[in-house]
Amino acid sequence: MVFKNFKVETDSDGIALVTWDIPGRSMNVLDETSAVELETIVKQTAADAAVKGVVITSAKDAFCAGADLSMLEGMNHAFAEVLKSKGEEAANQMLFEQSRRFSQIYRAMETSGKPWVAAVNGLALGGGFELTLACHYRVAAENPKTRLGLPEIKVGLFPGAGGTQRVPRIVQPQDAMNLLLKGEALPLEKAKALKLIDAIVPSADLIKAAKGWIKGGGKAVQPWDEKGFKLPGGPVFSKNGMMMFPAGNAIYRRETYDNYPAARAIMSCVYEGLQLPIDAALRVESRYFAHILRSKEAAAMIRSLFLSMQELNKGARRPANVPPTKVKKLAVIGAGFMGASVGYVSARAGIDVVLIDRDQESADKGKAHAKDVIDGLIKKGRAKPADAEAILGRITATADYNVLKECDLVIEAVFEDRKVKAETYAKAQPLLKDGAIFASNTSTLPINSLAEEFKDQGKFIGIHFFSPVEKMMLVEIIVGKNTGDVALATALDYVRTIGKTPIVVNDSRGFFANRCVMRYIAEGSEMLLEGVPPAMIENTARMAGMPVGPLSLSDEVALDLGLKIMKATEADLGANAINQDQKKLMVEMVEKQGRYGRKNAKGFYDYPEKGKGQKSLWPGLAELQPKHLDPDKLSIEELKQRFLVVQAVEAARTVEDHVITDVREADVGSILGFGFAPFTGGALSYIDFMGTKTFVELCHKFEKKYGSRFTPPKLLEEMAAKGETFYGRFPPKKAKEAA
Repeated sequence: MVFKNFKVETDSDGIALVTWDIPGRSMNVLDETSAVELETIVKQTAADAAVKGVVITSAKDAFCAGADLSMLEGMNHAFAEVLKSKGEEAANQMLFEQSRRFSQIYRAMETSGKPWVAAVNGLALGGGFELTLACHYRVAAENPKTRLGLPEIKVGLFPGAGGTQRVPRIVQPQDAMNLLLKGEALPLEKAKALKLIDAIVPSADLIKAAKGWIKGGGKAVQPWDEKGFKLPGGPVFSKNGMMMFPAGNAIYRRETYDNYPAARAIMSCVYEGLQLPIDAALRVESRYFAHILRSKEAAAMIRSLFLSMQELNKGARRPANVPPTKVKKLAVIGAGFMGASVGYVSARAGIDVVLIDRDQESADKGKAHAKDVIDGLIKKGRAKPADAEAILGRITATADYNVLKECDLVIEAVFEDRKVKAETYAKAQPLLKDGAIFASNTSTLPINSLAEEFKDQGKFIGIHFFSPVEKMMLVEIIVGKNTGDVALATALDYVRTIGKTPIVVNDSRGFFANRCVMRYIAEGSEMLLEGVPPAMIENTARMAGMPVGPLSLSDEVALDLGLKIMKATEADLGANAINQDQKKLMVEMVEKQGRYGRKNAKGFYDYPEKGKGQKSLWPGLAELQPKHLDPDKLSIEELKQRFLVVQAVEAARTVEDHVITDVREADVGSILGFGFAPFTGGALSYIDFMGTKTFVELCHKFEKKYGSRFTPPKLLEEMAAKGETFYGRFPPKKAKEAA
């Protein structure tokens, strides 16, 4: 029988080699066709007496990237249709049966009576890795880049094809929980140490080794199907089990504040499943999986963190009329912490980089930062000395602006001061080669006003990186009123080359990310001035889903920088453009108390010397509060809501102001750029899933109580009146290559 996604060849020893190769895709995924065909292959090989065993491998560089999440999204649409036409019971049954397809296929595979071997030739994630776990033996080709793991938790799901049952039956419970709850992918050696892989062989010997195990009498029975099987960590209700699960619950609460239903479901699946025989345990997993699949958190996270992010990374916003561009040589003017980091990530991606500063010593310091970063990675085993040599070999440090003549892209990363930037532009412009694009890494100054200092404004654009550049995955590309398509395409191609996710925004003060995150930081200061205890401010922010509290984030950004931005905004737009009480607080902290934040080890927090304990809130904050509220009389729910609502309403304003023109970018940008509660799907999805009408009512409640920062824009009022959502009113356009 001929298959579309698989090729089956049986050799003279009766071993069937099943090669997975989905036409037209760079990676194999578990889609509808793969499900149907794999099920048929399992049945056919089980029934064929001539087949002694089966080896499954991939013709692509990777084994399998996991489930096709758009297929899972389709299940939810089908659920909605059946719910409407046949009722809830029929809809639930349909979703349960559909969502456990792969689980049943894998179980049929491991109980087929024929030994199955996974010949893992590369990356195996999610449902692809679960397939290998259902095989009786797993052999992998040597490859330092290969990663194995179950990343479903990162998109609001969990492994639903047996992962929560097979992993804890192979590895110790603590390791199993880490693998399932963190979603991190493992290198081969670590996977082998955990017994998730049985053997690692040279690539050329992969199929031979897989077939050799079958020929050597490999058993077609999984350990958990053998009589007398013992769990690696002992029974759930044993001493070990009781050390694991109660502590696990506490860690789960500390890490998630119960905001992630999928994480809770993993805990339940493992706890309940390990007390049952495997078939019953797999049914338990399937029930939880169908339930989680219907959750708004999964819907929101799949849409933003998988589908939208994939589309943006594939060039959804790239002008189609510009041929592909390649930055061979990049200049970064300003070799401070930010500029040096931009230089490092660019050199890491294979681009030749010139770091330019006012003198050779400053430029050399920038290159030294890149060396520090790579040395740190070598110490942690994440890089090799040869990598350091290659990366540092691509970075040149100089004070000579003449090197600009050779560069395709120039990124200015000098101090946030109009005068300094204007001087830099005047010096650089005469030296730019024809066709070179010039970008500013400004974080707050409007691009249009900076472009006034530039002769050819069509080639001027904003490329705003987030700190620390090495870790932050978002880059904000700011288009001025005169920015041309070639500049935009070049910026997008460059960001893609360095492995970051771009969002394209129109110009405004603070652009998108800073406009929203400044609201978050300011809300923390508002609460402080209202008399809310500082610890309560920080804790409720984290409970709301933010990665760090607003006072801690203020310290990271630097309080003196925050004050400078306030003063610059006031100078440009007048006294009413900023909150004078907050300015007074910042003046007190920075100018009178000398507290600049983490950089001088004192801000809202006190920072001990490295290795001498943890940071703690500065006790002197209480004296700066005009009054002190009783924490027992404050609503935790309201404090949590204020943090998210104040950012989301600002995100809605950026849509009304046409700063954001693609709703996907607001959601992806808010999560990657400033950590907006990921379980919501992002700032606009937070509004959509709450319901625009409910959100606007909440805005009015807070507006009445706390002021105009919560006033919903006219656009939101209009959408609430019509019952519209952002994704309904502004459906994203799909790029051809993003399909």
